[in-house]
Amino acid sequence: MKEAKLRHPVTRSEQMIAPLSRFRYGPAVHSQSIFPAYRPRRLRQSPALRRLVAETRLSVEQLVLPLFVCTGQKTRRPIAAMPGVFQLSIDELEREAQRTSELGVPAVLLFGLPATKNDRATGAYSRNGIVQQAVRRLKKAIPQLLVITDVCLCEYMSHGHCGLLEPGKKTGRVLNDPTLKLIAQTAASHAEAGADIVAPSDMMDGRVRAIRERLDQAGFTDVPIMSYAAKYASAYYGPFREAAQSAPHFGDRRSYQMDSANADEALREVALDIQEGADIVMVKPALAYLDIIHRVKSEFGYPTAAYAVSAEYSMIKAASANGWIDERAVTMESLLAMRRAGADILITYAAAEVARWLRET
Repeated sequence: MKEAKLRHPVTRSEQMIAPLSRFRYGPAVHSQSIFPAYRPRRLRQSPALRRLVAETRLSVEQLVLPLFVCTGQKTRRPIAAMPGVFQLSIDELEREAQRTSELGVPAVLLFGLPATKNDRATGAYSRNGIVQQAVRRLKKAIPQLLVITDVCLCEYMSHGHCGLLEPGKKTGRVLNDPTLKLIAQTAASHAEAGADIVAPSDMMDGRVRAIRERLDQAGFTDVPIMSYAAKYASAYYGPFREAAQSAPHFGDRRSYQMDSANADEALREVALDIQEGADIVMVKPALAYLDIIHRVKSEFGYPTAAYAVSAEYSMIKAASANGWIDERAVTMESLLAMRRAGADILITYAAAEVARWLRET
């Protein structure tokens, strides 16, 4: 009978080292690199030291501020559900954008509130539409500011949906293909006004291709498309619908926005938009969908935007107003989480405040 070989018992330290030695983001960790020889707290001793070794950083250059532009003059109408956010007439919009630009924020994202609406959303693609007027004003007054325009029809439709409906029916069923022409026409009108980037948010199948073809035909081959590629049908949009006056009058948007249960589908949506010509892809909402941001960035490596939507902003504001949380700390931590997940661009209603906070650090 063979004598059984004696094996030295595996120590707890060795058990811990085994997986660490295969850690793909750094060199192998050897037995001499465990406590007490290795002490991770050494690099946490001061703010300067923590900043020196920080793996992920927030920068003002990553920020985009959404703005709501309405008709009128000297109008600065507060949005009850979003403290600190306003519906702005074009003159007030210019002032707000100027202040934001002076803080170093490089871009704004415009949403339009027209004076009238109809079932063809004609205000969305009118040469003298509210967004088109605002773009011309901003590009003349602040040429260095990147002006991004939201391309959708919901704010301009009398029924509040993102596309054309079946004639004579109020089922909420949006007609995909007939809507593409209007979406592409809207994007082209924004580009003609001087928009630096157009951002379709309607979630119609094929909209990126339709926009790219229309832009190229009109000579706007250099205008990028930032696609709301993975836009979920989310309860986090509640305050926005007050701000943009865009709530559907019946039904909902679940037949065209994504189901929050689906992650693999998001990758298919992003892949399709990239194939159709998207230059930047977006995940919306952000904080509840960090896994999607991470998967999109890891899978495609494309410039990736995260939209910290209205309820994310409003919940932080409300909790802070009640003294339950530190607004600055929670906002910065939330945005850092989006960056850590893989976002290159952060669209946030707190952009101006974040820019001030970054100056103070």
